Amino acid sequence: MRHPETHLQPSLITRISTAVLMSGQVLWRIIYGKISFPLVREQMIAAGPGALPPVLIVAFFGGMIFTIQTARELSSFGAESIVGGAFAIAFCRELAPILTASIVSGQVGAAFASELGAMKITEQIDALLMLRTNPIDYLVVPRVVASCLMLPILTTFALVIGICGGMIAGYQFYNVAPMHFLESVQTFLVPSDLLNIGVKGIIFGLLVGIIGCSWGLTTEGGAKQVGQSATSAVVSTWISIFISNFLVSTLIFHDSPIP
Repeated sequence: MRHPETHLQPSLITRISTAVLMSGQVLWRIIYGKISFPLVREQMIAAGPGALPPVLIVAFFGGMIFTIQTARELSSFGAESIVGGAFAIAFCRELAPILTASIVSGQVGAAFASELGAMKITEQIDALLMLRTNPIDYLVVPRVVASCLMLPILTTFALVIGICGGMIAGYQFYNVAPMHFLESVQTFLVPSDLLNIGVKGIIFGLLVGIIGCSWGLTTEGGAKQVGQSATSAVVSTWISIFISNFLVSTLIFHDSPIP
């Protein structure tokens, strides 16, 4: 009886090294304008609309949950007027970008890893090389650019829906007037915060695209290994998102005074 071969996936160090090298190649092509915009548009359509419904649902209920917990504590000190401010500082600055990136990682990043992994094990990548088509140009750059463009947009939708959810929860459960909630959000959420949130979205999008593509292109074996690569890509992206969020938040908000 013939036993199937056991295929070992590349080590984490190998995949991280591949991701770093791939990042340099992608950034070089972006800087010099070597981008196929039709392919980018195709990936944006595939990545953005599909991830929008779960992003909106999670943001809405996440905003409600955060407001309920925050308003309960602040109301005991008679500080209901700053519920919106606390919401702006924590949810808008931190939770909304992370939640959005996590959802996109689970849906879009996993799709990138599984698609490219399937192409790798079926030797479609080798076929591209034989046709003198660079896989980085044709497969990776459009996906990375699409992720970097779509994540800030999805995060903006998440902010708006999250604020609506928080406003509804504050009014329904703690009688916080919607106008007071929005005024408090406006006071604490300054325009520079929106720019910083957009920067986070671009960084998270880069991580989703690079890790998803590099994990897919380093897949070895068969269908089982494709699934393992997709799962590993999602977990690795989540870890990278939290680490990068800590570093970016430390740089941006460490010395920022509270309004």
